[in-house]
Amino acid sequence: MVSHVGFEDLGILAPLLAERGISVGHVDAPRASLDDVDPAAPDLLIVLGGPIGVYEANLYPFLSREIAILGERLARGLPTLGICLGAQLMAAALGARVYPSGVKEIGWKPLTLSDAGRNSCLAPLAAEDLHVLHWHGDTFDLPEGAAHLAATDLCRNQAFLFGTNALGLQFHLETTAEALESWFVGHAVEIAGAGLSLAELREDSRRLAGACNAAGKACFTAWLDGLNL
Repeated sequence: MVSHVGFEDLGILAPLLAERGISVGHVDAPRASLDDVDPAAPDLLIVLGGPIGVYEANLYPFLSREIAILGERLARGLPTLGICLGAQLMAAALGARVYPSGVKEIGWKPLTLSDAGRNSCLAPLAAEDLHVLHWHGDTFDLPEGAAHLAATDLCRNQAFLFGTNALGLQFHLETTAEALESWFVGHAVEIAGAGLSLAELREDSRRLAGACNAAGKACFTAWLDGLNL
């Protein structure tokens, strides 16, 4: 697992991996020596989110190494999951453009699944009353050769599958309402800058996170089953 901020963690993925006997190593990207990371070593690589942009490698040089690591894994078809910034890094590693979308998409809203999405591990997200958590201001072009899985009205490329083993999710299925209390502190400036109501975010999270977590567990379980992990 590669993380960028401490409060964006594996969430519901942690117990799912533990149930399968998968031990999790942790690389804190801003502080680790990524030159020591063997791209092919992990059976599964999960790259989590963070409040920086893929295009800011001049400010955060470790991003370039992350892109190189992901590029090698994706070229080899090795199991890889990217969430939010992680998905954007995957897109960059596949040669796609990553850029500011011009709008902050923060909060709970449904997805529209493509035909490929409805036939993928994301099928549980097709329910009309299901909302997932969005927390981003950047977007990416769909990488060449990737299957488009999901969209929202503000962001067309919400999820993609590359080959059979690499999944990129712009949104968050992993976090819980309880864990979001740390996000509300860590992202306080972003919340205020976007003119959002913390009280409304908290209430929406209380109402909607449980169903999202249940669907997320089904999605992640189906994906891990497909990897034979």
